[in-house]
Amino acid sequence: MSSRFDNFEQKREEKIRKAFKERDWNEIKSTDSWVIFKVISEFVEGFEKLGKIGPCVSVFGSARTAEDHPYYLVAEEISAKLVRHGYGVITGGGPGIMEAANKGANSENGKSVGLCIKLPFEAKGNIFIDPDKLISFDYFFVRKVMFTKYSQGFVVLPGGFGTLDELFEALTLIQTIKIGRFPIVLVGKEFWSGLLDWIKNTLLQQHAYINTEDLDLFYVVDDATEAVRVIDEFYSKYLLTPNY
Repeated sequence: MSSRFDNFEQKREEKIRKAFKERDWNEIKSTDSWVIFKVISEFVEGFEKLGKIGPCVSVFGSARTAEDHPYYLVAEEISAKLVRHGYGVITGGGPGIMEAANKGANSENGKSVGLCIKLPFEAKGNIFIDPDKLISFDYFFVRKVMFTKYSQGFVVLPGGFGTLDELFEALTLIQTIKIGRFPIVLVGKEFWSGLLDWIKNTLLQQHAYINTEDLDLFYVVDDATEAVRVIDEFYSKYLLTPNY
């Protein structure tokens, strides 16, 4: 564990030093040009593989959740139910909650999509992703575009910074009308209660940084049946198309 931590710290140090390193104009042009092509290639691959994916729901949550944890089991159950109701499932492709969601979708022979991010401490993708629907990204922002472009609903289970990033990305895009008002379902009332209290008491009541109506952009549930019911009720009202 110590050597792994030391390796992470070394990589962080290298990135900081690289950011302050002076570069001449030719180096800037050549390096940044290759980045542009890499970004474009990731968008193209994502669009080609997901362009005709059909109605899907993204499931977010921690990569650190153990297989016997209740959150893992409920994620698996939610995804199995979603497939039985006609939806595909999109995850970040990693272990934990992501694996559980892909496992649930796979168990019902449904569409099981994995949008993996290349990280030093996570595997390339869990074994429950459809081989033709596994995509690996270097850039988080390209990956997030794929989540929001091809999902017509978001189920968010307990997780850390990555999960919160994905949650607030979806909330921001919906709040600013960059995508449709697709349902966001938070699973685990006890887990989310502290964050929701802070949003209501600090963001809304103390500072008025959000509107009262913004609290209606998400639902909070405790079990798989409730989560899928929210998605079903939304799907029953609208003809679904890609979000951009």
